[in-house]
Amino acid sequence: MTLSRIELADWRAVHSWASLPQVCRFQTWGPNTEQQSLAFVAEAVEAWARSPQARFAYAARVEGDVVGMGELHIRSRERAQGEITYAVHPRAWGHGVGTAIGRQLLVRGFEHLKLHRIYATCDPRNLGSARVLAKLGMTWEGRHRHTALIRDGWRDSEMFSILEDEWRKDGPGTGA
Repeated sequence: MTLSRIELADWRAVHSWASLPQVCRFQTWGPNTEQQSLAFVAEAVEAWARSPQARFAYAARVEGDVVGMGELHIRSRERAQGEITYAVHPRAWGHGVGTAIGRQLLVRGFEHLKLHRIYATCDPRNLGSARVLAKLGMTWEGRHRHTALIRDGWRDSEMFSILEDEWRKDGPGTGA
């Protein structure tokens, strides 16, 4: 799996999963229309040109096919903190794609952007995502209550993070 800068031409591949109810079940977005997916990808592409850049969006490719994406958001430059997010097409679930995306995002955050802390959240019901975050060596910090309103009501968020020294101790990009 490779992670490369997202391109506008990737929008149809993004839409192939962003339009699926099972992918966005725990998200505040989706299922997306074609116009929503195109607008999302266009905004992600445009973010690469902003200065200072705070959003880094990547397409995950397996043998040339876009099967997922990952984003690294700078949440505080002063505190050197970022957040990672990812989405994977269901056909690639269970094949390590989410973990590979997360590992590469951590490398970019710690090695290239010199962040101190990177965090991620997930719905408590999203056990697959929680497993990915644990595989990345992230520590469960607790549950934040009612952080997002989604289709079935208010959603709690499980908070996970990893600090630069923890990441380096386990070896860059290896997780726990």
